[in-house]
Amino acid sequence: MGILLQAGYEAVSEVEGADYVVINTCAFLEASRQESLDAVGGVLAQKNPTAKVIVAGCMVQTHSDMLKTAFPDINYFLGSGDVQGILEAVQSTNKGEQITSARSYLEAGEVPRRLSTPKHYAYLKIAEGCRKRCAYCIIPRIKGPLKSKSLEQILKEFRLLLDQGVQEIILIAQDLGDYGREKGSKGLDGLIELLQAILRVEKTFWLRLLYLYPDEITDALIALMKSDSRICPYLDMPIQHINSQILKAMRRSTSKEEIVAIITKLRREIPDVVIRTSLIVGFPGETEEQFQELVHFIQEHPLDNVGIFKFSREPDSAAYSLPDQVTEEEKNRRYEHLMQVQQRMVKKQLENMIGRKVSCFIEAYHPESPLLMVGRHKGQCPDIDGQVIINDGRKVKAFGRLHSVEITAVAGYDLVGRVVS
Repeated sequence: MGILLQAGYEAVSEVEGADYVVINTCAFLEASRQESLDAVGGVLAQKNPTAKVIVAGCMVQTHSDMLKTAFPDINYFLGSGDVQGILEAVQSTNKGEQITSARSYLEAGEVPRRLSTPKHYAYLKIAEGCRKRCAYCIIPRIKGPLKSKSLEQILKEFRLLLDQGVQEIILIAQDLGDYGREKGSKGLDGLIELLQAILRVEKTFWLRLLYLYPDEITDALIALMKSDSRICPYLDMPIQHINSQILKAMRRSTSKEEIVAIITKLRREIPDVVIRTSLIVGFPGETEEQFQELVHFIQEHPLDNVGIFKFSREPDSAAYSLPDQVTEEEKNRRYEHLMQVQQRMVKKQLENMIGRKVSCFIEAYHPESPLLMVGRHKGQCPDIDGQVIINDGRKVKAFGRLHSVEITAVAGYDLVGRVVS
C-alpha cells in the first residue's frame, strides 16, 4: 500500500470502486487455501469489469498452478517474497507474474508503509521464517529459514509508528523467541535485548508479544514483563497438545510437565496474565485416552483464549505419512467436544472480571448497533480475541483513546461494561 500510495494511487474501501484489486493469500492449511480461493472468486464476481486483479502471497508461491487453473482471469501474480514488484504488477499492460525463489518479505527501512489497521494500533514484524520443524507444519517450506530484522531497523520502525500516533504495537514473527538466533544470539538473548531497547523509549504505549513457545518463556522474560507495565500481561503461547507422547510425535520440545510448570509460574508471577494458545485435535495416532487428557487439561488449567484446530494433513509435512490417521468424522467430534468444554471454561474466566475497572481502548461503534461501542483491554488482542461491549459510552469523546471501563456482565466470548472515565 505504501509503494502504491507513494506512486500516486489512492486506496478505496470498496471492491466495486477499485481499478486494481490486490488479494494476499495464505497456503498454511487446506482451509486457508480454500479461504483464499473463495476470496479471489468473490472479488472476480464483484469487481468493476475493467479492474485488474493481482493475487499475491504464499499460495501464489506454492500453488500458483491451482490459482491459474481455477481463475484464468487473474491479471498478475506476486510471490510471497516479491512484494516490491507491486508497482510493476499494477502498471503492466499484459498478464504476468513475479514469483522468485524469495519465500518471505521483510520490509527494509526505505520501503514506505501504509497502516491497514486503525490508527491507534499496529503490527511490527521483527522476523520471518522459522527454525522449528514441527511435524504438522509447512511454514518453514512456505516462509523459508529464519531472517531477523536488525535491532536498529526495528527501533526505527517502532519510533516511526509512535510518531504517527500509534499507541499499541504488536510484535509478530513466526516465533518471537528465535529472534536473532541465526545471527548468533543464544536462547532468548536476542529478544530480551530488543525488548530492553524498546523499553528505553520514553513514551507511553502498550507492547504486545505474539507467538512464544512454552520453553521460551524464561525467568528473564517474566522479570522483564513484571518490570514495565507497558508490556501487556499477555502471551500467545501455542502448545498444540498436552500429552507428552503426542507432543514428541509433533516434534515439539516440551512435555506435559514443563507446560504445566510454565503456566503455573506465569499465574503466580503475573497474576493478571492472559494466556492464549492453540490446540490440535486428531493428530495421527491420537487415542481417545490422549484426547481426554487434553480435555481434562483445559479444565484443570483454564486458559483465557484457545484456538482449536482439526489436524490438517498437509502433503509436505512430516505428519502426512504418519500411521494411524484419525478420520475426519472423529476429528469433527473431538473438535466440537473440546470447543464446548472451552466455552464453559472461558465463561468462568470472564465472570471473574465482573466488577473490575480496566483500562480499554474504545475503538468503534458496535457493528450491530450505533447504541453500543466496542473496546479492548490489555488482555485482548485485536481480531483474534473477544472484546468489551460498551453499553454506556456517554463519556467517550473520540475513538482510539484509553478509557476506564467497569465490567458489568459477560456475553459469550465478550465482556460488557460501561465507561466510567
